Amino acid sequence: MSKFKRFFSCRNSLCLTGFFVVALSLLLISAGCDNSDDDHNNAQADQNSLVFTSVEAPVTDDAKRVVQASPSVEVNGVAHNIGYQILMRSGDSIGGATFGLILDQNGVPVVENDGSQFISNDNDFSSLLKVGGKLYCVTHFESRPGAMYLTELSQDTGTGILTAVSTRSVDFSAWGGLWVPCAGSVTPWGNHLGSEEYPPDARVHEDALTTADIEDYDKPMLRYFGIVDPFAESVTLDDIHANFNSYRYGYPVEVAVSADGGATVNKRYAMGRVAVELAYVMPDQKTVYISDDGTNVGFFLFLADAAGNLSAGNLYAAKWVQAGADNGGSATIQWIPLGHATQDEIAPAVASGVKFYDIFDAAEPNEDNTCPAGYISVNTEDSGHECLSVKSGMEKIASRLETRRYAAMLGATTEFRKEEGITFDPDNNILYVAMSEVNSGMEDNMKGGKANNKYDKGGPNDIRLPYNDCGAVYALEVGPDASIGSDYVVRNMAATVNGVMTTYDASSPYAGNTCAIDGIANPDNLTFIRGYKTLIIGEDTGSGHQNDAIWAYNVETKELTRIETTPYGSETTSPYIYPDINGWAYLMSVVQHPYGESDQDKLSDPSSARAYVGYIGPMPALN
Repeated sequence: MSKFKRFFSCRNSLCLTGFFVVALSLLLISAGCDNSDDDHNNAQADQNSLVFTSVEAPVTDDAKRVVQASPSVEVNGVAHNIGYQILMRSGDSIGGATFGLILDQNGVPVVENDGSQFISNDNDFSSLLKVGGKLYCVTHFESRPGAMYLTELSQDTGTGILTAVSTRSVDFSAWGGLWVPCAGSVTPWGNHLGSEEYPPDARVHEDALTTADIEDYDKPMLRYFGIVDPFAESVTLDDIHANFNSYRYGYPVEVAVSADGGATVNKRYAMGRVAVELAYVMPDQKTVYISDDGTNVGFFLFLADAAGNLSAGNLYAAKWVQAGADNGGSATIQWIPLGHATQDEIAPAVASGVKFYDIFDAAEPNEDNTCPAGYISVNTEDSGHECLSVKSGMEKIASRLETRRYAAMLGATTEFRKEEGITFDPDNNILYVAMSEVNSGMEDNMKGGKANNKYDKGGPNDIRLPYNDCGAVYALEVGPDASIGSDYVVRNMAATVNGVMTTYDASSPYAGNTCAIDGIANPDNLTFIRGYKTLIIGEDTGSGHQNDAIWAYNVETKELTRIETTPYGSETTSPYIYPDINGWAYLMSVVQHPYGESDQDKLSDPSSARAYVGYIGPMPALN
């Protein structure tokens, strides 16, 4: 509410008129007659309500083959018909271009071994960007090579329905291509902020003596550089080294879209290199949280030098100081500084082809898992237990190109498992982070409850929790921290929504599901609907739930409502709320690789394997 409106509300309550009212009311502002914007927003949030119609867990074969979504929603007590609206599917021809066709560095379609063109069904985060008078969607394709497609949309002003008008692949050739873009977010200044997940291990590539020493996961990227069959015997180690630079990949990726459909790409080197699930910018436009997906990974905070500019800043890594182990665990969080860097300082190192052993010296661990003098013991996803020493003068490069290893060397916690989505509740100053599984490094020298020191060997063993293969969503309280210079610094974290491991009897319609059917299973991406106390939780689960679901969780009542299920073998990706686009609200929802992660035997029509980009809605604006 504006100050003008607040003043007249105050005047009416005093029953005064004329000029005297103006003078007296201005004096009364400091005495409490004025209500702050925050007070107004909080009061409005208390009055708002959002109730989705629940969707049943599918039990029939027919129900397990389709997208089911809430058919209606009540917004502030008024019912509205909604549903799942398909914007586009991988392989669609839109304005003469094929959506999801993967191109190499020269813009030539990548081909499969059978000679067909490679059309990715690994659609992931898809943003909605209002630019000038136009509306665009940027879509990730989580493959190797990766891709982003920029699609212009039209909006029916009467119904809110969105339609794809044209599409094109975004050019990443200046950056060595795009690697496994996973989740993402939209910055407060309206840019798409993507990711590069599971970057290649530079040490493994440098140590390799034959092509067999290079992980098969990495090799498909060679197609981007014109090597048609990266697994062919004719491909040599020299071919791989000539084309593949591990340090090109693993960064937050910012895409700015102009009103004429142009796209400007930046990999944000100053923010560090990890298995980026997503980077999430807080309301100050400077503080950014970065989740790191995988096993024995970290959690990171980047503080930009200037609001709205991610090219320079200070980087921090979290240290978990355990407070409790019950119900998913709790901890206070300390922040380990990794130093300051700029894009211009790191880019030359990447371009020059700097290698792992240019940055580190390494030694073999002792038999008792300690390290020789002069080396620091760490245990991270890349190579497990290592003994490392940073070469003199390479600290800044290490902090941005080997962020997780460097953070571990400085005492940060690298024991998190499958760290996924991030979102923020500004009404209560709570950040939410999903851990798809609580196991491995998050246990105490165990894996799945059985003795196993692989993930704690040589490390600090900061996290010591009972395992939960169904995962949990954690609530992280944020507040001001003068030493970091941000009002949005995480202080502590505790699990707030836990999956429940379950065994169903063979006679149950839910037999085979290993997580309780009416609870979450392997939470992945998150979004928060401000003013409506609603946390949206998407799943990425295999046996936890045969059909992945999206949930609406009321953070006040703790009620969990299933609002979408997806077909066999698919993953829910990209749940992200857009509360007001020209008077309409949209909950984006992408259905990734149907029949691709499990239940491949259920696929009868190849066209059913095409991924979906769509949304739940349209809803009236959620202001």
